[in-house]
Amino acid sequence: MLSFLTAYDNAFDRSSLLAHMTASAWVISPDGTKVVMCYHNLYNSWSWTGGHADGDRDLLAVAMREVWEETGLHTHPAAEGIFSLENLTVDGHVKRGAWLPSHIHLNVTYLLQAEGENLRSKPDENKAVRWMTPEEALAASTEPWMVEHVYKKLTERAKPYMN
Repeated sequence: MLSFLTAYDNAFDRSSLLAHMTASAWVISPDGTKVVMCYHNLYNSWSWTGGHADGDRDLLAVAMREVWEETGLHTHPAAEGIFSLENLTVDGHVKRGAWLPSHIHLNVTYLLQAEGENLRSKPDENKAVRWMTPEEALAASTEPWMVEHVYKKLTERAKPYMN
């Protein structure tokens, strides 16, 4: 990830078709018992929140903005600094009428805590948003690779911050 950032000036912009920076959040409820999951339109699966940096190098701000846009939740960091790093493959797909080739999301994840529990969906990105126990979140996702390699890792790392 660091090598890519050094080699490509546009790594924080989705115009970099090979790979680009994204930010995600593993969001825990105010009482620390649940995580928020969105039913993502593109992946047809329950997933975390997140999105493209689009030129913004403050990836914590990107992650918090994406949570707000996708769920309506205000959040604050539950853990200091970066919580996890992922290199995520994205299959080619059509977005807003344009073909996007397969590429890699160089993803930075933050552990955030919600400041309320009221949720709303963002219909152009997700069909539903729901609070789930970590176990329910793992069972709900229909993306086996994400469950095995990302969501289980985040669930384990979040245990000290949850009740």
